[in-house]
Amino acid sequence: MTTTAAFATFAAILCSPAFGQAAADKDAQAQMKGLAPRATPGDYQAQIKVGAVTIAAEFAGHAVPTPEAIYSTEDYVVVELALFGAADATAKIAFNDFSLRINGKPMATPCEPYARSFASLKDPEWEPPASESKAGKTSLGGSGGQNDPPPSTPKMPFGLKRTMQLRVQKAALPEGDRVLPVAGLIFFNFHGKAETIRTVELVYDGAAGKTTLPLHP
Repeated sequence: MTTTAAFATFAAILCSPAFGQAAADKDAQAQMKGLAPRATPGDYQAQIKVGAVTIAAEFAGHAVPTPEAIYSTEDYVVVELALFGAADATAKIAFNDFSLRINGKPMATPCEPYARSFASLKDPEWEPPASESKAGKTSLGGSGGQNDPPPSTPKMPFGLKRTMQLRVQKAALPEGDRVLPVAGLIFFNFHGKAETIRTVELVYDGAAGKTTLPLHP
């Protein structure tokens, strides 16, 4: 391959949509912050010691708090979690070490990967642009008929939606062997209203041991 041909091939790769999106995602992630642990375990709603690790947590309901913005999800409830230990201590962390017992049910709800919340993730601050025509009006200005299809629900632009997802990804609980303290969000499937939750218990069964931490709904 000649130098000119090689340059043309490389330029085509750079200009491809997939490469451009990947580069944009990488730049966006570099500008976003992970969820920083608070100063002490006492800065969370509840805390408990298990082995050499102190688990601190706060129930966020359907809110998804990230450093940049607070989003929401109708299909999941969220716990803001932090693990503390001695100076330079490490802990092996996995999201599936955690489950959530809601309203005293015998079976606790297992933690799920953060990406599953994306389908129902919303930004309360985003407002769709004003429609060019009012719902229920025809192109001639008259009232729509009974058989007219309902107006389509406006969708968030892809770029804004992707930014929202990347922020949640960065704020999710990091996994693997981690230096403490470390913090992040964990997600549990729950379709009901937050007002129906009377009791919440965070159940931990991981490398540090087993424990149950009551939270405030």
